Amino acid sequence: MTDDELQAWVEHISLRDFGRPFLHKARFNGRLRSTGGRYFTHTHDIEISSRQLEAFGPEAVEKIIKHELCHYHLHLQKKGFRHRDKDFQELLRRVGGTRYCASLPGVRRRSEPYRYKLVCLSCRAEYLRKRKTDPRRYRCGVCRGRLALVPLVTSGTKPGR
Repeated sequence: MTDDELQAWVEHISLRDFGRPFLHKARFNGRLRSTGGRYFTHTHDIEISSRQLEAFGPEAVEKIIKHELCHYHLHLQKKGFRHRDKDFQELLRRVGGTRYCASLPGVRRRSEPYRYKLVCLSCRAEYLRKRKTDPRRYRCGVCRGRLALVPLVTSGTKPGR
């Protein structure tokens, strides 16, 4: 499918399900990995992951388009267009869009290993952390004791970045 076909498809869905025209650009972006699409508030353009179309078909992509069109139309109407806003949640439910897209096969979300450990000096409770924190700012959640920072050295990573 080409960007021109996607543009026509988005315009059709916008008129059919929202009763409003889509007056900006829609295009595919093959670099999107962890998201199905995105809406740009400064240009009002929409990008859709071409990988979602290849992996899950047009039904899944139509739901992603509806999701992005909810952002688009609510933003232009100066209503709550963010995921947490009630306007967005109601419109998404009404048009049948999806809140989340399926994860692409073979694409793993990269999770950093734990690199630091906070240890309570009183009860020896341990708290694993990915980022370095100042132990003076926190207390133990079990006994309210003081904490000490211990770097964890794992294979291939350095505690000091």
